Amino acid sequence: MNNLISHQLCNRQRHLSRRTLLGAGTGSILMSSLARKLAWADETGRTDPAKPKSVILLWMQGGPSQLETFDPHSGSKFGGEVKSIDTSIKGLQIAETLPRVAEQMHLTSLVRSVTGKEGDHERAIYNVKTGFRPDPTLIHPSIGAALCQASDAGADIPRHISISPLNFPGRGGYLGAAYDAFKINDPAGPVPDVRKRVDDDRFEQRISDLTNVVERQFARGRLKDLNRTKTLHTTATDAALQMMSSEQLSAFDVSEEPKKVRDQFGDNPFGRGCLAAARLIEVGARCIEVTLGGWDSHVNNHGLQSSACESLDPGLAALLQRLKERDLLDSTLVVCGGEFGRTPQTNPAGGRDHWPHGFSTLLAGCGIRRGVVHGETAEKPKLDSEKPLDDVKDPVTVADIHSTILKAIDLPFSEELDTPVGRPMKRSEGTPIESILA
Repeated sequence: MNNLISHQLCNRQRHLSRRTLLGAGTGSILMSSLARKLAWADETGRTDPAKPKSVILLWMQGGPSQLETFDPHSGSKFGGEVKSIDTSIKGLQIAETLPRVAEQMHLTSLVRSVTGKEGDHERAIYNVKTGFRPDPTLIHPSIGAALCQASDAGADIPRHISISPLNFPGRGGYLGAAYDAFKINDPAGPVPDVRKRVDDDRFEQRISDLTNVVERQFARGRLKDLNRTKTLHTTATDAALQMMSSEQLSAFDVSEEPKKVRDQFGDNPFGRGCLAAARLIEVGARCIEVTLGGWDSHVNNHGLQSSACESLDPGLAALLQRLKERDLLDSTLVVCGGEFGRTPQTNPAGGRDHWPHGFSTLLAGCGIRRGVVHGETAEKPKLDSEKPLDDVKDPVTVADIHSTILKAIDLPFSEELDTPVGRPMKRSEGTPIESILA
């Protein structure tokens, strides 16, 4: 409970007045047509025809190989062991490691020419998740933090969530810890710190004692007219209690789904994370980050990349299909990528090393065109060249990807925000990729 209160102290957001509509009577998150309509009404009760924009980031931590996923060069000197297969986009092939995703590619835009300037994991992760290179003078916010900070829409549960986050979940940065992602592990397990460990009477007494003791100590020595009912601690405690009793918590519980649906996403933490992300979007969460590790293939590249794709393929394909079937793809932006790609050549250990000079990112959903491919990498790159980007057609930067995402979800990408010390910072310094924007 204390951990949940601590999170709510940092993550207390504005709430929707219609939050209890979802799942009324059944405990299910599946909304009736009336509930769906009202769930996107504004605070005055008027219905807004435009659903709020949401983001699902499928984060491939470790550096997925573009050659074993979305940009294979089978048959070439650097193609490795993977073969290419046709997709639902005429003329486009991706790696055979992603057969189910291949059937859904018509819903996506694929950028094959992303370039970065960071080759270290931690620095590159920061770069891709924030759009900026690391800066010792401040911490930049992630996309999820930026989206939640700019939006009035809320929910009983946290709106910025990181599932199986490993060691680099999305952060609020200079926007404040209030916008840090709420972290959970495999959705097969319970949400942490939301279940009472004692009976109801004892729990109520503990809350009463906690509130009275903490607030009395806080008020001591401060202004006599301090309104104890409006302190941040009281507000956060109320929010934590509200979350603990909210029907929206059932969105985390993927066991509510039929086995057939769970099997479509994959019986693994990543698949369950993708299913939970789809459910969470329906109850008001705005950005869900689902992490899949296992891509850092300095040795045995083909084996490691193929193994990771066994989880990625069903999870991504089923997520796109579900969002489309539930009329949520036009309001939900799905982004799939990692911190960099892998080298065209293999090393003596049969691995591929770090390669920020032309890798792939997949985008689908709101504001993104369907069936589009931007950029390409050379089949015979000049590995010894001092200008490796000469081998990339229509290159885009990590900052360009961020500007594209921001524009797709209707956030002014060039708008300046003030840091806590009054330093103006643009949301992004990149240029949107117009070829993939609707």
